[in-house]
Amino acid sequence: MNISDLIQTVLIYALPVIFAITLHEAAHGYAAQRLGDSTAAMLGRVTLNPLPHIDPMGTILMPLLLYFSTGGAFLFGYAKPVPVRFDRLRHPKRDMVWVALAGPAANLLQALLWGIALYVLAGAGITERFFIEMCKAGMLTNVVMFAFNLFPLPPLDGGRILVGLLPWRQALLVSKIEPWGFFIVMALVISGVVNSLWMQPLIGITFDLLKLTLSPLAALIR
Repeated sequence: MNISDLIQTVLIYALPVIFAITLHEAAHGYAAQRLGDSTAAMLGRVTLNPLPHIDPMGTILMPLLLYFSTGGAFLFGYAKPVPVRFDRLRHPKRDMVWVALAGPAANLLQALLWGIALYVLAGAGITERFFIEMCKAGMLTNVVMFAFNLFPLPPLDGGRILVGLLPWRQALLVSKIEPWGFFIVMALVISGVVNSLWMQPLIGITFDLLKLTLSPLAALIR
């Protein structure tokens, strides 16, 4: 892939990635606010403005460096985590599940909306490659974020969901992993374990479900 193709790909993915990150983080804060903790809201994190959610290193510099240095073969990034005081939630252990689930749910909904947009463009006879590829990028970006964040290891959302669902004793043991969770997840990502045993199966299932959900619209357009 030459430099012009890389730049075009970055431009295609820019808007979907910004939306994916912004709505994911805002959804966490909104869920927490509805369940009793207004910390994120007071800090301005329940917003559709992407700027409060962007981490200069994790959201911009690291993904760009990885993308250009690997030719798009490996990409990773992160946003500023939304601050949540779980002790302020009305039912901390139970509500932790809903707060954690809100982010991936926002990504799944966005993937569906990008899919709808793709079919609407096709139905309208719009064949401009940039817009078609952006819709596809929106679906892929959000499905990947949905799957990755559900990996059941703290500090990822899936780990917090697991802690909320387990009995207290087992939940405490899993929660103790969190200080080292990021490094464990990175090691599993680099080794290919996350991709082969978690990401690929879950991404495949998610796309199948999206295709099934969108099938009435696809049939209507045909």
